[in-house]
Amino acid sequence: MINSSLTIDKYRVAAPRYTSYPTVPFWDAQHFDKNKWINNLITTVRNSTEGLSLYVHLPYCESLCTYCGCNTRITKNHGVEIPYINAVLKEWEIYRSHLGIKPIIKEIHLGGGTPTFFSPEHLELLIDGLVNPSDLHEDAVFSIEGHPNNTTDEHLILLYRLGFRRISLGIQDFDKKVQVVINRIQSYRSVERVTRKARQIGYQSINYDLIYGLPLQTLTGLGKTIQSVLRLKPDRIAFYSYAHVPWIKPGQRKYTEEELPSAEMKRSLYELGRAKLIAGGYSEIGMDHFALKTDSLYHAQLNGQLHRNFMGYTEQFSTVLIGLGVSSISDCWTAFAQNVKNVEEYMSVVSKGELPVTKGHILNDTDLVIRKHILNLMCRGYTSWKKPEEMHEKVDEGIKRMKWLAQDGLVMLSDHDVRITPYGKRFLRNICMAFDARLWASQPSTQLFSLAD
Repeated sequence: MINSSLTIDKYRVAAPRYTSYPTVPFWDAQHFDKNKWINNLITTVRNSTEGLSLYVHLPYCESLCTYCGCNTRITKNHGVEIPYINAVLKEWEIYRSHLGIKPIIKEIHLGGGTPTFFSPEHLELLIDGLVNPSDLHEDAVFSIEGHPNNTTDEHLILLYRLGFRRISLGIQDFDKKVQVVINRIQSYRSVERVTRKARQIGYQSINYDLIYGLPLQTLTGLGKTIQSVLRLKPDRIAFYSYAHVPWIKPGQRKYTEEELPSAEMKRSLYELGRAKLIAGGYSEIGMDHFALKTDSLYHAQLNGQLHRNFMGYTEQFSTVLIGLGVSSISDCWTAFAQNVKNVEEYMSVVSKGELPVTKGHILNDTDLVIRKHILNLMCRGYTSWKKPEEMHEKVDEGIKRMKWLAQDGLVMLSDHDVRITPYGKRFLRNICMAFDARLWASQPSTQLFSLAD
């Protein structure tokens, strides 16, 4: 029988979220250059007929949400919109010139920052500039992130006309004390307004982002937030763990560590939220995500078509993700590339007709094998090594680490496969970490669990 409290304490170690493998801290940036990235991208695109995904990073916000770990630029000057859009479209033009063929767009996602910082008219210029020189895949999906306070009816109407059918709203928490300390204040009524209007217009999927582990967060407050969310019944919910990194994000110094929930309380917040969402009719999707059984993300998991990339979980599988805009990350399956993180530098490089790529990683044969296993675990809760091409000495090392997880009931391990147990879903990061060859090679003292417990 599993002792849940002891197991939770034992596996409380830092672990990646695995939106990629290798994860960004373990990229071999020393042996990377733009030409390698471009050549790998061209090869992948020309050998594929599935279409590509576009992620556009729109970094501007009118105010700083102090919990936020994203790359943002705070300003109330909306004169920045057109110059930035022009730079993004210039970057897209540079990519198209390298590819030498008319790209097929399967997915567009606008993230940030606050994409709805941009006016509807300017977002139309952006989308037209991306789509008009391209072909659209017959199953193309467009989605956008929005702030409930500045997502207007005009935004929703125009974006729907442009082909958007999904919108994600950053909620985080409805507790007023929490909202004040993280400087993310929006009312239930404003969220309800956007939600109802989007449904009235015809949006097929509405997502809410929630965060547990925020300063001043309590079980009572989070419980009320979940109850409010259940009344509005979004199609999807992302339930993320707050990451406290004030040395990277100085805005998080607006509160102290004493105002953060303890490790035990943070786990209780997660368990409470998870239990309430499942009781409210949501199914757990991979890690941190929940969806109604009517949503396409649920069906993608059910049918084995769930995919994960730098944008998170999606049912739109593509081996190519091109990230446009400052700090965006691109992926062509055999290589990763990340843009510069400074807005002025980004716009300067693009204006010279150059790709604003600053670092990246070329995957070797070992990386590709490990990547497949970790992706299988993240999306299907299962992976196997029955075929010769699925086996590798680094996989064998990971299997040996899996034995510890099997003893604690997190996985079911056989000679040819491993399957995550229902209880083990809570520890998906730890399970994937067992296969993370680069993490173990770079940090020999890495632990799957706390040796003190």
